[in-house]
Amino acid sequence: MNALLEPGMLVTNPARPDWGVGQVQSNVAGRITVNFREEGKVVIHGSHVDLVPVLDG
Repeated sequence: MNALLEPGMLVTNPARPDWGVGQVQSNVAGRITVNFREEGKVVIHGSHVDLVPVLDG
């Protein structure tokens, strides 16, 4: 699923719900940069964490 994430998409990290909703900044070679409301910019290795798209805004 992470391979389908594109810049601008909203996601959550189910392992860190306290981070809130984040916006994907980039997705290159399995490294996904996300700017989370409560945590700031985080680089996530897609092979270790499955991000969940937020479909209802």
